[in-house]
Amino acid sequence: MSKGMVKGPGIFLAQFAGDEAPFNTLAGMAEWAADLGYTGIQIPSWDGRLFDLAKAAESQTYCDEIKGTLAEFDLEVTELSTHLQGQLIAVHPAYDAAFDGFAPESVRGKPAARQEWAVNQLLYAARASERLGLKAHASFSGALAWPYVYPWPQRPAGLIETAFDELAKRWLPILNAFDSHGVDVCYEIHPGEDLHDGISYEMFLERVGNHPRARILYDPSHFVLQQLDYLAFIDIYHQRIGAFHAKDAEFNPTGKQGVYGGFQSWTDRAGRFRSLGDGQVQFAPIFSKLAQYGYDGWAVLEWECCLKSPEAGAREGAEFIAAHIIPVTDKAFDDFAASGTDEAANRRMLGLT
Repeated sequence: MSKGMVKGPGIFLAQFAGDEAPFNTLAGMAEWAADLGYTGIQIPSWDGRLFDLAKAAESQTYCDEIKGTLAEFDLEVTELSTHLQGQLIAVHPAYDAAFDGFAPESVRGKPAARQEWAVNQLLYAARASERLGLKAHASFSGALAWPYVYPWPQRPAGLIETAFDELAKRWLPILNAFDSHGVDVCYEIHPGEDLHDGISYEMFLERVGNHPRARILYDPSHFVLQQLDYLAFIDIYHQRIGAFHAKDAEFNPTGKQGVYGGFQSWTDRAGRFRSLGDGQVQFAPIFSKLAQYGYDGWAVLEWECCLKSPEAGAREGAEFIAAHIIPVTDKAFDDFAASGTDEAANRRMLGLT
């Protein structure tokens, strides 16, 4: 059994950033997060109010200033996030208009240029992560096959294989770049992405040659909404889990709707995200399994709740994560009863002498 300990609590800033102080600067958000009890922040790299990704990729001085600003509040960077840019590595034409807003105006309506911009963003993130001393990076895989997730009409032979071949082809050079900087790419396993469950992750992993940098951002809330066993997932993929979003969810099917949600708003869906402790995710066994397998990365709050205020969610989330982190022991509980025998004594006990 590995002896690692979960770090935290951390908080993903994306859902809290805004145009009003203290949420419009990194220093302001750092002070706010520290006051709530957080020790780490996950930075949305696309938000220019908080972070300049291109500058971070080129300037060690800038990265040192970022770390220095956070250190004033006893904070660290947990990971950089390129969720929005990663989404643009692979976009099915059905989603072109919807995802164009993730990119600068200069490449909107130009899928090839938009993809090139996204690739460069990921390459910036690899260099910036190294300059910040980070070992993991959070992102999305993007999706070419997602519109065909339900097999009706019947999918033509080879359609999904071609989609995953292309997805792997686009990501492999990026994974190699991250490898050269000593950083893992942790894909959030998430509906809407081609990597949305264990099977789809394995399909991708096979096509990138089991790349050591192609790892997982584990978020149990998305598994509740899919009705996937999120505890067994840790048993199966623990060696690949490199990041962790602590986010709660609930699934309450009715006679009118189930997993697909009937096109309803988040409040009215059978499956919906909740603030930590308000949903159905069993976090005690999750943290136990992460401790058992030696996960030593961050537990990062991602707040997305259709009912509770963000202020309350953030405040309660820090306390919730801190209470669930298990200080891993380096002793066995029955060490007091150790007999102190040696190999010769062991052989005698087994009747081998």
